[in-house]
Amino acid sequence: MITFVVPTRNRPKRLAQTLDRLGRLTVGEPCEVVVVDNASDEPARVPGVLANGTVCRVIRLDHNAGAAARNVAVEASSPETDWIVMLDDDSHPVESVEPFAATVDRLRERPDSVAAVMADIHLPALGRRESGGLPEVFIGCGVAIRREAFVAAGGYDASFGYYVEEYDLAARFLQRGWSVAFDPAFCVHHHKIEAGRDMDLILHRLIRNNGWVMQRYAPEAFRRPMLREQRRRYRDIAEPRARDRGIHVGVDRAAPHPPVAAPRADARAGVGSIHRPCARARALARAWAERPFASAAIVEPGKNAWAVAGAMAELTERRGVVLTTADSAEVVVVGTMSPGPMLDAAERWGQQGRRVVCPWGVARVSVQGQTLAA
Repeated sequence: MITFVVPTRNRPKRLAQTLDRLGRLTVGEPCEVVVVDNASDEPARVPGVLANGTVCRVIRLDHNAGAAARNVAVEASSPETDWIVMLDDDSHPVESVEPFAATVDRLRERPDSVAAVMADIHLPALGRRESGGLPEVFIGCGVAIRREAFVAAGGYDASFGYYVEEYDLAARFLQRGWSVAFDPAFCVHHHKIEAGRDMDLILHRLIRNNGWVMQRYAPEAFRRPMLREQRRRYRDIAEPRARDRGIHVGVDRAAPHPPVAAPRADARAGVGSIHRPCARARALARAWAERPFASAAIVEPGKNAWAVAGAMAELTERRGVVLTTADSAEVVVVGTMSPGPMLDAAERWGQQGRRVVCPWGVARVSVQGQTLAA
């Protein structure tokens, strides 16, 4: 059984549109929708049954639990549920290529070692994909999570509120020896609403919560450089908006956070792969081994560009690959570890007829019949 989880707060029209979209899906098996109302000013209202027969119910909280509202929904989900599809009240799966039932069938075929399957999340209004952080980290508005794994890992950490909580949960999945997969045919549209957002609060939580995750899981050798890069990046975002207060509050509150106990002696090695460039180096080395190239250029650098640069430096040292400009390079290497921008960039360069290499060992992308190295 599939359970769709939808937290909401003070967006009744958007919620109604999302439920309408869910009511049009072809799921192919019994399913339910659990809406969690994060203390909306006016209680959220939902139909008892959607157009496709999906049962829908709402749980109203007396406070805004943030992302932890998802924990309440999972606890209240049917005991027959094996996969939870996490959405926001402004996101939903689309069936432009295939019925959603095909995505469900693939979930059923996943080995038990897969704890979560990321969707390919698009922002229709902006004409691009959603930005994430790392390929091993899913985005909460479009991911299917095995219910058993979610419960065993303890769900979302309520202390995060919202932002970066997915990093923490994904790391705990990796600690237990599970993996996070990607299904490019599992497509979700996110109708992101920017209005009414408190940028001071957002920036301070991004700084604080990223700091917590790095202190919990990042290998010691990379922790300080990553914290410095993070503060610089968010300060660059904040200064044009005169939001320095949010930066300072976030930094002040990024104090050491109680670490999550690792259930296995070798768990840190698995979790560290989120942050270490070695996994990126292996991905680029595989691309070279499959089809050697003599020159490369890093294009469209973004989040965690340092990991791509480090991986390319290793390939230069071991294989003699020359770093040059995009105009003269034999291949172009996408310079970000953020999955959405990485795939967008791969498509753009692939459509120009260029050989594109993505520093991602999780998925392969097809552009106009060309398989892009992962």
